[in-house]
Amino acid sequence: MKNPSENLPSRRATAAKRPRTGKTAAFDESSVPSIRRKLLRWYRENGRDLPWRKTADPYRIWISEVMLQQTRVETVLPYYKTFLKRFPTVQALAKAPQDGVLKTWENLGYYSRARHLHKAAQIVVERFGSRLPGKEEDLRKLPGVGGYTAGAIASIAFGEIVPAVDGNARRVLMRLFDVTAAIDRPSTVRQVQALAEKLVPESAPGDFNQALMDLANSLCTSQKPACSRCPLGKHCRARREGNQEAIPRRPKRRKIPERQAVAALIQDRKGRLLVAQRPGKGLLSSLWKLPGGFLREGEAPEEGLIRTVREEVGVESEPQRPLGAVRHSYTHFRMILHVFASRITCGKPRPLLCGETHWSAPEDLASLAFSKVDRLAVSLSGMPWRNP
Repeated sequence: MKNPSENLPSRRATAAKRPRTGKTAAFDESSVPSIRRKLLRWYRENGRDLPWRKTADPYRIWISEVMLQQTRVETVLPYYKTFLKRFPTVQALAKAPQDGVLKTWENLGYYSRARHLHKAAQIVVERFGSRLPGKEEDLRKLPGVGGYTAGAIASIAFGEIVPAVDGNARRVLMRLFDVTAAIDRPSTVRQVQALAEKLVPESAPGDFNQALMDLANSLCTSQKPACSRCPLGKHCRARREGNQEAIPRRPKRRKIPERQAVAALIQDRKGRLLVAQRPGKGLLSSLWKLPGGFLREGEAPEEGLIRTVREEVGVESEPQRPLGAVRHSYTHFRMILHVFASRITCGKPRPLLCGETHWSAPEDLASLAFSKVDRLAVSLSGMPWRNP
């Protein structure tokens, strides 16, 4: 039976508390050794068993940290193994064609990460002699490496005494020091970063940063934190104030707009499918798709399909029948993609608003990199997919 005192403050008290806007946390230097000791001991006993924690190879640690950006560990695990099998070294990644990198990344999302990895690998080979730089400030100069990722790589792979603070670690630290300002404020980010810098130990900076991640994932969760089991419970000022569930304070959610788009499924007499490669910049750049695009306000889907196919691949087309719709949510908008079986009435496909056009046989489709929504759209053709 649980000791009721372990759950103090009570739920009633917790629910009644509201964060005081913009309160600044005082820092107690005397608590630092105890916080470090308790967190590292908890991590040794409860840390997650992950493949990138079994290596000291900076390249593999870098790959894992980039994949973990805005992506759950469970999702990353199979991609991490596949990616390293295909590109076992930074030299192999640098030499690979971008299409091959994107194909290996397919369905992991946030494809700019893959493009940045590829470009950064080339920089590492050309400028750093194929050795990943070991300083946080140098790592930040690589494409796709921000403050958190640089701190994680520098501390874990090279033992540099720097923090690695992402949104999850920020939540832990804000509760620990009862920081009540909105989590997305630049001043809050700087304040929490300064607190983290004071906590990172000289002896095990990488373990400490990973311990914060695991604590955020398992106990100090965004909702209903398990405070009674937290190794830092006695140090947590938010818990002491009954404020833990109200921190971090988040901005009001903005309504996410919905956009309508169309795609043409066009096959030639040989049964090949017309696909277009997206431009090298912008959303889902360099991935393959069906010809089409976004509708204008008030535009009928059939009219919009004729217009967008003409603008993208330079042919006149005729929608024949609707095949269905695919829904997908991006970070800043939701999309409904209406797919039509269509035919070309005039002209030959050529890239106008796309990087390349291609007539793809069924056996070739699986070798092309599509986003999840575009792959679902193509699947409405009924063409069989075969793994390359």
